[in-house]
Amino acid sequence: MDRWTEMELLVQTAELGSMSRAAQSLGLSNAAASRHLGSLEKRVGARLIQRSTRGLSLTEVGQNFYQSCKSVLADAREAEAAASATVLNPTGTLRLTASLSFSVHHIAPLLKEYTNRYPNVNVHVEVSNRYYDLIDNNIDVAIRTREFENDSSITIRRLASTRRILAASPGYLDAHGAPRSVEELANRPVLLYTYSNHPNELMFRRNDEVRAINVKGLLESNDGQVLRAAALDGMGILVQPKYILYDDLVAGRLVSVLDEWDLPRLTINIAFQSRRHISAKVRTFIDFLVAHFERMDYDRKWTSFDRAPGYGHSGAD
Repeated sequence: MDRWTEMELLVQTAELGSMSRAAQSLGLSNAAASRHLGSLEKRVGARLIQRSTRGLSLTEVGQNFYQSCKSVLADAREAEAAASATVLNPTGTLRLTASLSFSVHHIAPLLKEYTNRYPNVNVHVEVSNRYYDLIDNNIDVAIRTREFENDSSITIRRLASTRRILAASPGYLDAHGAPRSVEELANRPVLLYTYSNHPNELMFRRNDEVRAINVKGLLESNDGQVLRAAALDGMGILVQPKYILYDDLVAGRLVSVLDEWDLPRLTINIAFQSRRHISAKVRTFIDFLVAHFERMDYDRKWTSFDRAPGYGHSGAD
């Protein structure tokens, strides 16, 4: 038990940057924490933490030992989670991350049903349009729109594909008309997502035709909800994945334009740490989300081509 506490103390001290805060998190007094650290350093025969007037830091030996301790503790928690999984009783905090748009449209509406089904799981949603490192940030599940992970320790499971489309409000189209060719976009107010690859160059495909169109953003943002709000307000034509705009299209709040042209599609994946035993909280949430997506038929809905009379049709190029 002491060795376990000593490893926990070292990991918490390294990650919190303070031994007193680490002691508090473990329910130890400062004096007890110092004794545990001293015992650990004596047993390994090396100084692990270096103190200075600027604070404390891990020595080189301490850094290596910290990584090993973190791995050991993770394995132990994994074993406990696996035991819990065998009786289908997920517990603990599920940490997941997704973009704001995905979190708003496809995570938040499901949380009540999931937590009602698994009341011993607490959910922490880290909203970010940038990708977190899962391991460094202790993320259990991430929703991402990329085909693969650079880290071989990360597993991905496909959720759905989605088209990226052009859409505008009926008010904008009534006032300015729908573009009749992709070339017209160069002179239209376009609302662009800055985190997409080459946001100012749109690569269109229609059958065997390919067109690369350079556009200038009237509004650019790193968040799709800002662009969606601007489009609903009639500011211009936005370029966004259909999974964000589908409800607005069905309700008629937005109308797709030039829909016979296809932009590069996105694959929506679930990413999680590859482990021999997947914890019950992770496994149940992934299965829950996949089943919901299949039930809602999102893959078909988000890759279909719309035909909105009056607006969605474009003339010959």
